[in-house]
Amino acid sequence: MVTAPGSSAGGGPVGLAPPPPEGILWSVAGEIRSVLALPAALAMQVAHPAVGAGVDRYSVFRTDPWGRGERSLRSVQLWVYGGERAAAEGRRLRALHEGIRGVDAHGRPYRALDPPVYAWVHATGFPVYRHAQRYLGRRPFTRAEERQLYAEWLRVGRLLGIDDRDMPQTVDDFWPYYRRVLREELEPTAVARELVAVNRSVPPPGHGPSVVRRALRVVWPVLLPSFARFRAFLTVGLMPADAREAIGLRWSAGQERRLRLFGLFVRIVVPLLPERLRYLPLARQARHRARARDGSGPEPG
Repeated sequence: MVTAPGSSAGGGPVGLAPPPPEGILWSVAGEIRSVLALPAALAMQVAHPAVGAGVDRYSVFRTDPWGRGERSLRSVQLWVYGGERAAAEGRRLRALHEGIRGVDAHGRPYRALDPPVYAWVHATGFPVYRHAQRYLGRRPFTRAEERQLYAEWLRVGRLLGIDDRDMPQTVDDFWPYYRRVLREELEPTAVARELVAVNRSVPPPGHGPSVVRRALRVVWPVLLPSFARFRAFLTVGLMPADAREAIGLRWSAGQERRLRLFGLFVRIVVPLLPERLRYLPLARQARHRARARDGSGPEPG
């Protein structure tokens, strides 16, 4: 769900192993339902002034949003399902962000690999997974499952170079940290506002057979308004309510009812899909390999 955490200044990462096949992340991170929650995590990330400034200056999310989304999805999948490639992906991301630095909208210098900044970028994944599960999953996570999910998310963070000293090590310690960042750091940055705008211009998808691309270019002006409204609806709705409040995003009772109806539809339809439609390619391949090894496979929640 997060896009690009980097290294910590405080020592090297430990425990460099991706989450286990029997874990919660193996069940949820590669399923198409997780894709729906990615925009909410991204909006929470860029509401941090340093992250928003870096994305505003360096990212291609305006000119190549589909390509950027595809690359981010592949990166997240490698963290969880990549095996030996997971640590290599973490090193690649740290190298990619080494030169990202500048001054935020308040005139304060930032650096992409500053530990508190990257800790927040990674941290957003946990509350968004938890919140989205309440709408899109079979049932909310239990307390034990939340503890397990958080431990697995810390494990992913280590692969990405985040030192244990820069992230709370338990769920109980996470929430005070999370609420402090919401209270003291987040704001409606220009990029955060742009990501939830319904009038944002988005180019048509550039991938797929040429005939599909040509058809999309023709119909995209008609599809774009509905796409933009739906994207903004999911971005705000699948964001935890306290994060919405911190960023200054509105959410009505009517929108909440529509999100619950959408979640009901997703909970009914997605489990009926064949695995090739339900899981992203890297996740699907990893699950197949896991079943081939032990004769079983993790079941999604």
